[in-house]
Amino acid sequence: MRDEKKAEPIKDDVILEKLCMELKAIDEKYLIMFLVGIGTGLQLQEILRLRVRDVRHREYFDSSIGMRDVRREFRIPEDLREKIDEFTENRNLSDYLVYGHNTRKDTPISRQQAYRVLKVAGEKVGLGAISAQTMRKTFAYRYYRRTGDIFYLQDLLNHASVTLTYRYIGMMPPNPSVGISKRTSSENVKARERLFHEGSGIRHIEKIKEQLTKIEEGIESPKNPDAWYGKTESLLSSMDLLLEEYRKI
Repeated sequence: MRDEKKAEPIKDDVILEKLCMELKAIDEKYLIMFLVGIGTGLQLQEILRLRVRDVRHREYFDSSIGMRDVRREFRIPEDLREKIDEFTENRNLSDYLVYGHNTRKDTPISRQQAYRVLKVAGEKVGLGAISAQTMRKTFAYRYYRRTGDIFYLQDLLNHASVTLTYRYIGMMPPNPSVGISKRTSSENVKARERLFHEGSGIRHIEKIKEQLTKIEEGIESPKNPDAWYGKTESLLSSMDLLLEEYRKI
């Protein structure tokens, strides 16, 4: 679908509320589908597979993501749990959460139908591009805005780098290019002189390589505390960002 790649997270809370109202007007099940998407970060195809027993009175549930079937634990926020419990009251536990027919709740709606409903509701509130990914991107954007924890999102979404995660939520990462690309011509000349002087640049590179070797050796060591791994992940992710900026020069 063309809109899949163009769709961005919904950053305007007013637009988000209007979209929720439009979905509820079509059918409450579509509102629940959307709320699960923006509340947990689960992919649409996984939402449509959910049965009542998977989410009723549940704080967490496991699901797979990506082509490699990576398992992740998804949290259901308290306000969403309340809406789900109300929506599923007196329902059979084997029913699909987002059922295909009001008289038969043992079959789910199709992905195509879910997309059509999202598109219709999105157009009514002025969203030019909306797709299944809109829900997930909106979840990620709202989570980052609330917590600032880009590394949790990177892991949850199974992204190879935080750069990809920032791009996914439509935000610029903290600027790692200061001191890389924004230098004057005279500063660049002085940098050349410093790096050439008595092999300063080579010595610096060797020190970095030595430290990275130590980190590499320590990755699989059971003796390192959790804090060591947190710092190491932050360092490597920052290096990813710096190197990406460096390659653009």
